[in-house]
Amino acid sequence: MFEAPYYPIVYVRGYAGTQTEVEDTVADPYMGFNLGSTKIRQTWRQDVVRYVFESPLIRLMKDHGYTDIYEHGAEVPRSERPAPKSIWIYRYYEPVSKELGTGRRPEMEDYAAGLYDLIEAMRDQYCGAAAPETHAARDAFRVYLVGHSMGGLVIRSYLQRIWREKQHDPVHQARQVPAAPPVDKVFTYATPHGGIDFRFVGNVPAFLQVNNVENFNEKRMRVYLGIADPATPVTSLDGAFDPDRFFCLVGTNHRDYGVALGLARQVVGPMSDGLVQIQNAAVEKAPRAFVHRAHSGHYGIVNSEEGYQNLRRFLFGAVRVDGLLELESITLPPEVQRRWKEKPDRTLRASYHIEVVARVRGARWDLHRRVVAEESAVFCDYAQYVENKKPVYLLSSYLLDTARVRDDRESLGFSLDLRVLVPEYVLDGFWVRDDHFEGGYLYREKINLELFLREGAPPALKWGVDRRTPNRTTAYATRSGEGGRYEFHIPVRQDSEPGLKGTLVFRSRPWG
Repeated sequence: MFEAPYYPIVYVRGYAGTQTEVEDTVADPYMGFNLGSTKIRQTWRQDVVRYVFESPLIRLMKDHGYTDIYEHGAEVPRSERPAPKSIWIYRYYEPVSKELGTGRRPEMEDYAAGLYDLIEAMRDQYCGAAAPETHAARDAFRVYLVGHSMGGLVIRSYLQRIWREKQHDPVHQARQVPAAPPVDKVFTYATPHGGIDFRFVGNVPAFLQVNNVENFNEKRMRVYLGIADPATPVTSLDGAFDPDRFFCLVGTNHRDYGVALGLARQVVGPMSDGLVQIQNAAVEKAPRAFVHRAHSGHYGIVNSEEGYQNLRRFLFGAVRVDGLLELESITLPPEVQRRWKEKPDRTLRASYHIEVVARVRGARWDLHRRVVAEESAVFCDYAQYVENKKPVYLLSSYLLDTARVRDDRESLGFSLDLRVLVPEYVLDGFWVRDDHFEGGYLYREKINLELFLREGAPPALKWGVDRRTPNRTTAYATRSGEGGRYEFHIPVRQDSEPGLKGTLVFRSRPWG
């Protein structure tokens, strides 16, 4: 019935604060998944350029043949079997509507239990009721869960608390449901996995029980996520789901979040998408990408090409690639070296910001973007990443089979802008400002990449740098590994003072 990687998609929308927002939400059949955009912000001039993005819903239909489940003014009757490649909307706000429901706001656990009921009803509709002849189909049944903002927390409550509780429910056991939830992958847009923090205040207060806003308080989250051990981070999936199959898309544009006339972004502050701080927007140990998009609105993260491209690659990709930077050494400026050698017992501190921007050949959008100007750069501590040789995690990306033939070329083309900024060096608590120019770089290069996927042969990665061969690749990266898991090494070097020496590592493995 189902042909991997194409499973039904269930979309779970985010928080609706006021009753007016609730009514607007339930009046939309797709609850925001159908919202597109005609604006994209150019990064170097910050003016607005027209760019049409039709919406995730329409693009999934156009690019991958998905369909909705609505017909003749209603959802598909339970007696009929929907198309496997279908998009379902979890309409959990309908009971909150005064026109379609009771107007009462349930608790988060109720929303999560409703998601359980929806998915089990889907299983019945696709596979038939529990009976010996349907066991194989019911065991193989899977869905993709996609959540925006609080929708991601509804999903986590379903996985981490409700599903576990159902294992002890006689009704659940009688349905002969497998031990693991029927979820293949989870993708979240701008979800506050660590709660929502206000500047100068901290976490949303638990006593602020207005329209369920306490759901973003860490103590309350631990209850509906079922995290009993106080030592376990609230961002942990706590063993309920494989973090490798849980992708987090993080927004970094707080300036264009206009909710409450801009008050929300003022309260939350920079290093956020205007509502969710960057540090709170990912699940522990899960792959992630950063995009310069706001929490919602005209520059929102869901209604963006960047968001959609990460979504489709994660759900339908054939190869996963993780990018890391292994730093062998970083040299100090001559004046800093001289002063340190005079008294070697002095304390020297230096922390580095690493900027990384990943782009696809022929695209106007960034697949992944972390830069200092947008308060999202990678923070690299010298002792941890240089002295102790811990690799710096740069990005995770997924490659589509169809992408390699889109422009009639043999290869998948990418580029990686990699920049390591000169830090402020501090000796015994005092900043060494001699010869310091703010905004300087230890390393700055655009690296062009082409991945060749030839049938019956190991993949090959070709690379080149703009400084020598603009927009071209010239050499093959060193490859190691077997069995579908390969590692490619590219030297990264800047012979100056200060400068650095290291290796850019790409680890690839089958996905899907």
